[in-house]
Formats: sequence, C-alpha cells, structure tokens
Amino acid sequence: MRFAACSIVAMTSAVSIAAACGGASGTETSIVQEEWTQARADMVRSQLRGRDIVDPRVLDAMGRVERHRFVPDAARGNAYDDTPLPIGSGQTISQPYIVAFMTQALDVRPEHRVLEIGTGSGYQAAILAEIVKELYTIEIVPELGERARTTLEQLGYRNVHVKIGNGYLGWPEHAPYDRIIVTAAPDAIPPALVDQLRIGGLMAIPVGVGDQELRILRRTEQGLQTTQTLPVRFVPMIGKPK
Repeated sequence: MRFAACSIVAMTSAVSIAAACGGASGTETSIVQEEWTQARADMVRSQLRGRDIVDPRVLDAMGRVERHRFVPDAARGNAYDDTPLPIGSGQTISQPYIVAFMTQALDVRPEHRVLEIGTGSGYQAAILAEIVKELYTIEIVPELGERARTTLEQLGYRNVHVKIGNGYLGWPEHAPYDRIIVTAAPDAIPPALVDQLRIGGLMAIPVGVGDQELRILRRTEQGLQTTQTLPVRFVPMIGKPK
C-alpha cells in the first residue's frame, strides 16, 4: 500500500478527467463517475488480468475500490496509472499491481481477520476490507493514519479499525490474526508479528535493506515456511525497538 515503490512494468494510461473533478463524490457528475469507472476497468484488464492476477475476489475488489479517493487532488488524474503516487509525508500509495499481488498471495477469505502494518492512504486497507471479515491497521505517521481513517469512514468501511502506533509491536489485543500484511521493509522479520500470526496463517512482508524481496511466510508448529516472490522497493520500516 502506501510504501510500495516497486516498478515492474511502466504502463501509464492517460485518464481524461479534469483535476477539478477530484472532489467529494457528491460533487462529481455522472459523466465523471463513468470515466473513473472506465479507468478502473482498464486498470484491472491491462495491469492485473494482463499479468498474473487471477483471484476473482481480488479482481472484484480492485474493480470496486475507488483508488482516486485515496490520492491527493493533484494526483487524481493519474490515480489508475501503473505507478505509485505521492500521498504526503514522503510516502506513496503502491502501484495497483503490487496491491493486488500481495492480496492474492495472502489468499484472503471472507472469514479472515487481518492485521495490516502501514495504513498509509488506506487503499490497501479498503481492498482487504472488501474481502475479509475484519481488518486491523496500524500507521506510525499520525497525519496519514487520521486521514486514512476519515477516508475509510466516508466510504463506508465499518470493518476497518485504524490505530496510530508502532507496527513493530503489532496489535496484540486482537491477535491471533489469520493473515498479516506489511507495507514497509524491516531488515528482519519482527518477532511480535510472528507471535500474533495464527498457526497456519500467512504473512506478506518485504524484507531487506537496499535490495529487498517480498516474502510470503506461513507459520507452522515447527516455525516459518518462506516463499520468495518479487524483488521490490519499499521504504524502510521505522520504529524498531532498541
């Protein structure tokens, strides 16, 4: 979500939507809403189906969630481009493919309770909330967390719970989680997150300093099973306990 800056394929699709039409939904004309809907459909077709995103739940969620609601007004004309976009505080919203890839890799289901580390804009949270039962999301930058909370509430997501805090510590009050997604790169797997993952649960997390890889971890009785996936570039995860 907010931190991904992975550039896999640069596929910019120009969206002919005036910047002045990026306000609240009540002020958008039906024509502009249709343009957003078409841009979203084009994104799903070319950036997701055109690659390796096949999970129907993920494709449906990506087609429903209005990504333009999660970016600043100045960037809304590029909201459905195949690229990360700035959201303030030196952070970005991930390119759509990375959001979809991580969601698909976690194999999220309607009965799941999920922990997200790095709320950012709230876009990844919204995608997950379309699929899962409950989402708990932590943001360390207060202004981003509060803005995401407001956006998610305005869009009607009642199964998303936002906390301003240190992601390294997780959210133990609601553990264990069926799935955990991390959208910033630590230099090693945070032990608290492993402890809060249910046995049999999955975690998607970028790991590394400089060169990074996206790992999918499964917690078993014997320890962690690791699947290596994509080379990625996320901002470092901050707040590591000393």
